[in-house]
Amino acid sequence: MTPSRTSVRLVEVADAAALAGHFARDAKEFARWQPARPEGFDTPSHQAGRIEQLLATHSAGSAWPGVIVADGEVVGQVAVSSISRGPLRKGFLSYWVATPFQGQGHATRAVGLTLRVMTGELGLRRAEAHTQTDNLPSHRVLKNNGFSSWGIAHAHIFMDGAWRDEIFWERNLADGEPGR
Repeated sequence: MTPSRTSVRLVEVADAAALAGHFARDAKEFARWQPARPEGFDTPSHQAGRIEQLLATHSAGSAWPGVIVADGEVVGQVAVSSISRGPLRKGFLSYWVATPFQGQGHATRAVGLTLRVMTGELGLRRAEAHTQTDNLPSHRVLKNNGFSSWGIAHAHIFMDGAWRDEIFWERNLADGEPGR
């Protein structure tokens, strides 16, 4: 079996149905890791509106909202948000992969590709991310992409009915790609 090809690209309104399908199917699995969603979040119309808002933040220069694509199919999302210019030149990285595609390396490859977008297209020098303390797969994704943890924020985010601790991660993008 040939490994699937993973790529990232800017999200498009045409991705709304695929994203809505993933959110509808994976709602219970994602509840532990993502904020509570409003009624109708997992509908194509809601996703289309959400994508339009994300693209507006991209046009304003404050975000890069992308999708993760495997063999031509949208399998998740990746984003750079809270972009700071000037002396900081940093962005906040987040990502998710739909459950049928987890454990296949898509998140690790997508994060690596997005780091290239951050350095090339966006001209950033620093990437930051947060993970909940018990999200071991995401810890591996970040470590495999050269991130280091630098602290824990206690009761940092409210998810699935409880305040959760989060690990803060950083990556100096001027260090080049991991392993090179």
